[in-house]
Amino acid sequence: MKLHSPSKPVIALAMGDPAGISPELTAKLACLDEILSRARLIVIGDRRVFDEGARVAGVRTDLPNVAPSADPRSIGSDAAFMDLGHLDSATVERGVASQAGGAFALENYRRALTLARDGQADAVCFTPFNKKAMRLARAEYDDEIAFSAEVAGLKTPASEFNVLDRLWNARVTSHIALKDVASRLSVERIHRALKLTDACMRQAGFAEPRIAVAGLNPHAGDGGNFGREEIDVIEPAVMAGRAEGIAAEGPFPADTVFLRAKNGAFDAVLTMYHDQGQIAMKLMGFDRGVTILGGFPFPICTPAHGTAYDIAGQGVASVGASRAALLLAAEMAGAAGLRNRTPSAGVDA
Repeated sequence: MKLHSPSKPVIALAMGDPAGISPELTAKLACLDEILSRARLIVIGDRRVFDEGARVAGVRTDLPNVAPSADPRSIGSDAAFMDLGHLDSATVERGVASQAGGAFALENYRRALTLARDGQADAVCFTPFNKKAMRLARAEYDDEIAFSAEVAGLKTPASEFNVLDRLWNARVTSHIALKDVASRLSVERIHRALKLTDACMRQAGFAEPRIAVAGLNPHAGDGGNFGREEIDVIEPAVMAGRAEGIAAEGPFPADTVFLRAKNGAFDAVLTMYHDQGQIAMKLMGFDRGVTILGGFPFPICTPAHGTAYDIAGQGVASVGASRAALLLAAEMAGAAGLRNRTPSAGVDA
């Protein structure tokens, strides 16, 4: 392993669910020169699980082990492994969500977040989690946003973003029932989502991100014929954002706005609920999409796909989205605007 460059950001990479493709993806990532030329990696997990992932992936790694108490900034290599020694790979049943697997992923992620919170890492990434396993290990587990906020001590709201190449998808509501979406929309929440989207995209290198705002109803309400949310709630929020210098437009019909964005008219689409944007983004590039947790004082990135239990252990998992997640984290961590480590205003889920 070559000596590190101190100018490169440190990324804490937490291994995800051990029963899925996370171990092999993590091993592949640790071998990519494209990543190691832009960041220093501290991989967090159990060495036995990692080595089994490397065997499945057919890659050879020479990551030195470091103690869990080590400061990643003092490690003299481009990549190293923080071995927590908390899961025997021989006990992992591929394709099966388990309490042990959830506890493994949670502890890895907690340690990565703690390093970033304490200034020992510049960004956090993780390979895919399985929410069923996480809830088996922690009954109150809701999603990554709530857990990350708890560990990082974040007091302001946060939100998820999906990124595909240079196109971003933000959303006002996230992991809630569809029947509850309309009642959770307000001018204030949409306005906060616009501000968070604008701030995070600027951190990622956009000088003036162009944000299209989707309507909630068919044909963006058709002038009130199919609902008044566009008139009473969404449009006033867009106008408030524009008054603050945000390049926002809309509301637009959700069934066509992604076509315009894909063709270059916009850099981002702000949607009103989870699947309104997720379906479009995953159809355009399931194997390249990245999820960002925005509103934190450091970047948190992960591939947008899941644990792929059906192909776990076969060595065929694509590293494309995970690679994109780490490269984006490195880019955001290196941006000058992130150096003060001050979180932006967030958005309610």
